[in-house]
Amino acid sequence: MTTQREIAESLGLPVHPPKVEVFDLRTSTNTDPKGHVRPVARYRQEPFGLYLARPMPGHPRIAALESWLLPALGLRVTRWYWHPGCADDVDYYLDVVDIEPDAHRWRTVDHYLDIAVRDRRAAELLDIDEFVLAVRAELLDAETAERAMARAYTAVNGLARHQYDLPMWLRDKGFELSWHGQPVEDPVPQ
Repeated sequence: MTTQREIAESLGLPVHPPKVEVFDLRTSTNTDPKGHVRPVARYRQEPFGLYLARPMPGHPRIAALESWLLPALGLRVTRWYWHPGCADDVDYYLDVVDIEPDAHRWRTVDHYLDIAVRDRRAAELLDIDEFVLAVRAELLDAETAERAMARAYTAVNGLARHQYDLPMWLRDKGFELSWHGQPVEDPVPQ
């Protein structure tokens, strides 16, 4: 019997297993979904989440990023720093994820849905087609898919109720995020 995933692949549709990332506080690294180990310039652990900042060497548009992993919300909140002339009209990017926190090693599993936030203007739910395809291809079980949709709904609804002011929405939920506010340099090799 042919699976939905095999059908999608045979049609050339973009289907891939959920992306997994590892954030290792001991080694100050971030292992991306393709297995590349990237140096992290800053980690800071708070009771509600994990902050990280790292450069994006070799990326054609993005120079650096800052992210917060928020397990209680199932969100990774990211701010990007663009190379000159490459800026996009997105202030925050939210990935809907499962987050497995640990004292020294955090892990995220991406659930395909993303939210682009334009500060005080709009929030746009992205990659719904990819999410539906992943569910049809049985890459997400029903419970995980429902949890991802609930998280995305909660975020978009909360943002709308707070006039798309992400810091205000998060503050009302008890999360006070701080940002370094400038691109990070490559960490000094140890």
